[in-house]
Amino acid sequence: MEDSVQVRCTRCKNVFRDRAKRLQNGYSRQCPSCEIVLFFDEDSHDSNIKRAMRTARRARKELRESEGASPRTTAGVSRQYGGRSASNARQSEEEDGD
Repeated sequence: MEDSVQVRCTRCKNVFRDRAKRLQNGYSRQCPSCEIVLFFDEDSHDSNIKRAMRTARRARKELRESEGASPRTTAGVSRQYGGRSASNARQSEEEDGD
């Protein structure tokens, strides 16, 4: 599944890609071509921004659904160490051993 979304710049009309996880209300990014700052908001008056936000929302939904079908391997690691990350668990084991 593709996790990037095409964004069309309001000023120069060039198209660039950004990750769907980043494109949420309040996110801003410079256009790589003309360097204008684009502000991403669901209620934007710009149709290019609205289209990118809709596409990002759909992409995030599809990613969540595909992740729900396959279990994450990191969840097993955190359960093994009582909710702590593996590096924190390793560090506390080393401290206990001294």
